[in-house]
Amino acid sequence: MADVMAMKDIETTASFLGIDFVPLDLNSIHLPPGQDFGIPSDDEEGDKNLNKDLELYSNGFGNIIIVDNLPEVDAKTKKEKLEDVIHRIYSQIGVIKENGLCMPVDPQTQSTLGYCFIEFNTPEEAELAKERTNGYKLDKRHIFAVNMFDDFDIFMKVPDQWAPPEFKPYTPGENLQQWLTDEKARDQFVIRAGSDTEVLWNDAMQLKAEPVYERAFWTESFVRWSPLGTYLATLHSQDAAVWGGASTFNRLMRYAHPQVKLIDFSPGEKYLVTYSSHEPSNPCGANMVVINIFDMRTGKVMRGFKGSADDFGVGATGGVKGVSWPVFRWAGDKEDKYFARIGKNIISVYETETFSLIDKKSLKVENVVDFSWSPTDPIFALFVPELGDHPARVSLMQIPSKDELRQKNLFSVSECKMYWQSNGDYLAVKVDRYTKTKKSTCTGFELFRIRERDIPIEVFELENKNDKIIAFAWEPEGHRFAIIHGDNPRPDISFYSMRSVNNTDKVQKLTTLKGKQANTPFWSPAGRFIILAGLKGFNGQLEFYDVDELETMATAEHFMATDIEWDPTGRYVGTAVTSVHEMENGFNIWSFNGMLLYRILKDHFFQLLWRPRPPSVLSPEKEEEIAKNLKKYSMKYKVEDQDVSMLLSEQDRDKWRMLKDEWDKWVNEWKHLHEVEKLERLELRNGEASDEEEYEAKEVEVEEILDVSEEVLSFEE
Repeated sequence: MADVMAMKDIETTASFLGIDFVPLDLNSIHLPPGQDFGIPSDDEEGDKNLNKDLELYSNGFGNIIIVDNLPEVDAKTKKEKLEDVIHRIYSQIGVIKENGLCMPVDPQTQSTLGYCFIEFNTPEEAELAKERTNGYKLDKRHIFAVNMFDDFDIFMKVPDQWAPPEFKPYTPGENLQQWLTDEKARDQFVIRAGSDTEVLWNDAMQLKAEPVYERAFWTESFVRWSPLGTYLATLHSQDAAVWGGASTFNRLMRYAHPQVKLIDFSPGEKYLVTYSSHEPSNPCGANMVVINIFDMRTGKVMRGFKGSADDFGVGATGGVKGVSWPVFRWAGDKEDKYFARIGKNIISVYETETFSLIDKKSLKVENVVDFSWSPTDPIFALFVPELGDHPARVSLMQIPSKDELRQKNLFSVSECKMYWQSNGDYLAVKVDRYTKTKKSTCTGFELFRIRERDIPIEVFELENKNDKIIAFAWEPEGHRFAIIHGDNPRPDISFYSMRSVNNTDKVQKLTTLKGKQANTPFWSPAGRFIILAGLKGFNGQLEFYDVDELETMATAEHFMATDIEWDPTGRYVGTAVTSVHEMENGFNIWSFNGMLLYRILKDHFFQLLWRPRPPSVLSPEKEEEIAKNLKKYSMKYKVEDQDVSMLLSEQDRDKWRMLKDEWDKWVNEWKHLHEVEKLERLELRNGEASDEEEYEAKEVEVEEILDVSEEVLSFEE
């Protein structure tokens, strides 16, 4: 409301000056930077940059801009009004210092000269003001030309005589994919415990985690890998940063966003989305939300969004807890062409060529409450609940055409949830429906076969329609799905396939496992294997299951486990106990078939994240050739595995030999002490040689009456 009132004041003042005022787009404006909250800098370079900034504030002009092409007005009657307009426009972007707006006047004509100087609190605010308002139309005749004062100083120092630029030899940057060339084909993972963040190799053959990089206070909240594993992102009070490399982890780019709380990557790693929320000036108002979309390589803000928490569906309280994150969801085509967000009765779809709405307008969908992109195609599914006489429906929309590919009407719907298979081949819609009495619900599934002609839909229900659905999960890269259903503490787990034996379009049941202590399924990224995990109330029960053979490979327990993470190859899996529990914090690394490889305990443990791998660059033909000739390719690795096994066996022998030597040494020390104290024992026993006493063990049987009772028996003749 305050912004609206301020805008009206500007329009009134501009009218007085004879200016046809054009409002500034507030959606593209950042809030002023926050404070550093006394949190230590993330590295020495950060401290150096901070010192440079402080020096710049006191001695330089990096926080001053020059705004040209302003109206030339009479200094006595209209200058103050024009300064008020300019001040109101730029104070929306950053904090202008006291007396920080200077508008020169021609001493002869007593008119302004058509430009002004504006001094902000920080260079970042000045840069942002230049970026946001250069080319801004105050009216049809006055279009702002904004430059940094330091740039003006540089232009004035350009020499009159041209000189060739200094030749600098090309130095190639670090190969950010080098970690993929590890000779042992190992994977990396990152952990956070206390104030420390560590990147480690999973050296499963050596039964250990090999350190790669470690840093204290690397992040102020959490870390996150980018989708293809190229970058590791950290969060700080003033910005988000990304780091890369196999072992050095140099900082590659910073993305200025004060008080950033959440981040999200586009699937192809071209863009980074940042989020923050700020307390409103009005105590009764909603938090103000700022969302920026950055170009990953240049660090430039491609599009900014600003509004109240209600505008972004965050809720009146705002903050991270109420956020349905990510607010903007990306199409899963890896080209990062489209992203979208849901609003009241609309779905706004943007394209990244211009970062504007497709067809310059949102898609109107009355009463829409949810949508979900396909992981591989520019198609999204949306859900609209029942409204009056209109049934609920699920629709598939093609982008950018906005054509409706398929629609399914649903009746008596209580709740609906959508699950895409990782290849985008199938979509499962879980539908909770009211029974006739409206006192309870039952659950069924609508299964969409996306790749088939006309996208056929199959209605699927469990044998017991009243079973509660605890969890649902598609097999990655496959055609099967798992459902945990029934009642705790021992629900059932059923496996189904979208492919039937006789190739009919019917779901085929594979098996049902009865009475399992599991509430969450975790498929291997490669498919086939699954962990049936009992988290929270089940205290970390684990069952490693082979869906191809329909048999259990192993059962185990990681007491109080809170998190389970497969490595990107599906060879290994990590289970962790995070700091939500006070005891047993740390993680275990297991093989895919349930063998515990090693365990590491860490106090105040927060995160374990495997580094993702990008898709294979091999052609399907090459992959098929490798599969056919796997024995030839695997001989080298078998020899290496045997060498490692022999090394481990030798290490085990050395370990047992060392333990035996320690035992023998301990026994000999006590024997020597026993001999040294022999005379003292003789004196204490009045000359009796107790060492030569012989003892004989005898078993003695003792009978003891435990209870006596009397009972009168009567006999009938």
